[in-house]
Amino acid sequence: MPQIQQLAPHVADLIAAGEVVERPASVVKELVENAVDAGASAVAVELRRGGMGLIRVSDNGCGIAAAELPTAFLRHATSKLREPEDLGKIGTLGFRGEALAAISAVSRVEIQTRRREDRVGAVLRLEGGIPGETEESGAPEGTTILVRDLFYNTPARLKFMKKDSAEAAAAGGLMQHLALSHPDISFKFLKDGAETLHTPGDGRLDSAVYAALGRDFARSLLPVRGGGDGVSVSGFITQPLQCRGSRSMQVFFVNGRFIKSQLLTAALEEGYRNQIMKGRFPGCVLAVTLPVTAVDVNVHPAKTQVKFAQEKAVFDAVYHAVLDSLAEWGGPIPASPAAPKAAGNPQGDFFRSMDVKTYREQEASKPAAPPPKAPRPAWNTERAGFRLSDSAPPLSRKQPPERPVPGSRAPFPPLRGDAPDSVLKPEPAPPVTQAAFPAAEPPFVPAIPRRETELPGQEALESAEEAPWRIAGEVLRTYIVCESGDGCVWLIDKHAAHERVNFDRLNAALEPPMRQALLTPAAVELGREDGALLLENLPLLEEFGFSCEDFGGGAVLVREVPADLDAGDVAATLEEIAGKLRSGRSPAQRREALLHTMACKAAVKAGWKSGPEELRVLADKVQSGEIRYCPHGRPVAVKLTKYELEKMFKRA
Repeated sequence: MPQIQQLAPHVADLIAAGEVVERPASVVKELVENAVDAGASAVAVELRRGGMGLIRVSDNGCGIAAAELPTAFLRHATSKLREPEDLGKIGTLGFRGEALAAISAVSRVEIQTRRREDRVGAVLRLEGGIPGETEESGAPEGTTILVRDLFYNTPARLKFMKKDSAEAAAAGGLMQHLALSHPDISFKFLKDGAETLHTPGDGRLDSAVYAALGRDFARSLLPVRGGGDGVSVSGFITQPLQCRGSRSMQVFFVNGRFIKSQLLTAALEEGYRNQIMKGRFPGCVLAVTLPVTAVDVNVHPAKTQVKFAQEKAVFDAVYHAVLDSLAEWGGPIPASPAAPKAAGNPQGDFFRSMDVKTYREQEASKPAAPPPKAPRPAWNTERAGFRLSDSAPPLSRKQPPERPVPGSRAPFPPLRGDAPDSVLKPEPAPPVTQAAFPAAEPPFVPAIPRRETELPGQEALESAEEAPWRIAGEVLRTYIVCESGDGCVWLIDKHAAHERVNFDRLNAALEPPMRQALLTPAAVELGREDGALLLENLPLLEEFGFSCEDFGGGAVLVREVPADLDAGDVAATLEEIAGKLRSGRSPAQRREALLHTMACKAAVKAGWKSGPEELRVLADKVQSGEIRYCPHGRPVAVKLTKYELEKMFKRA
């Protein structure tokens, strides 16, 4: 048995650093949270090479005393906890005292700081966790920390880092969450010298949402405010028609801390029940505030999960706040806070603010206007089959021209040389019959007969063996009804069957699918993390027929899409593809998951009207046994025997 011994302090520090510092985004999180706890009103973050080359975090907070700089980089050194009782009422973002020690153990760190009451600042440099001498330095008020060559002494961790664009996107997504959780702080994020995020820090959450998540997302939001039982809920949620194809735009905060919570997600989506389509998810920026003693933030190493003392109270507060916001949005539109009801309109211009009751009373007091005269219908003389000469008098109201049958074109009558200025009358149109007009809705066909001939005078070749089934029709524009020769009835899901056909075709194809160029390139906003994830997998998207490029700010510009994909499904498809790529599967599994998405988006949808030949092709593939399950594993057909049908009608 190997001898038990205590690890060397340096090895123990590297192990501890692995728990706190997972990637450059982890360093940014810890340093920015320290800046927020220091009372900063402005925080700037700069990254080089995705954070692997340089991470610079500057703030204008309270700073650190020069004598305390070496102590700040010791393990479990913190200014936020004093007694064991403090663990039950944590109100700061950081509290364990592990961040600076873990970061300095796997990088080269330089810290420059000055307090407001100090005349000069101080600077300290560390390499591999070993500090140098503290020196005086001219520094602005606050703290600036530079982290260089991350994981230079831990090559085992270095090889697991992703591309620079992906690491920078992860840090950018983290900065979005921090900016949304503290709208009173101005955050600036620079990537390789380019500014990608800058919030005003005016204390308004809508301003932070606009700067961090974009204009389109901000315009689709509804305000939320409510709570109960000591729990307060505020923020914004998306309108039901503006929901997305994934949960990537759901952002929750508890006492100013960004968290991931299945409880809050369930409460949000429960409020949208029966108001959004299946497969769509609401977006939100919701802040939950409750007493610090009612929540435990010390249950996860990354502090992204919390435990509530009263989960039902938190669930009910979020659920009812979302439900009330949706109900208010669906009812009368409330007056804008910027223009209250009592505010007058001194200029007397057209744009005024009033409620529904005032508008109805004002309209009721107006004198009744005379009914407008019926306008004379315009008549297209060219299409009607006649022309008017330049000097012809107007047509008489007593003898309106006779309309021709729609779809027919009457020939022009021969010109009369003896009356050049007279009206050239059209030839009389044939009598209009009911058969001349197409029906508004085609009549229901109970069964689809097999075509006997292809062209007039040509006999179709009869198959050697008649198919042992027939199509009896289609119900609900979703299910194909077939009757087999053994007296069974089959219900076939046409969407699932077509999805399987597309999947097999794409999986067996040796060449990329046909593309269609969009007349106007589509800018799809996916968020910084999802956008960077798609840009990182551009060769895979090219394989499936997409031509994309970076549009900045987490948006992707799409120029070409697969020919089978509807142009209106581009955004939803890319959202779903990003979700599949985020799952962390192997390349083969990712490709198969993307094939599922492409096959589903290109398949006919339930409720679409399908032609007889389309139904026959799908039914033939199912009845022949070629298709049994859709790519997701759902059955494509259900069989009802004659005995089961007779049992339903009490005949058996």
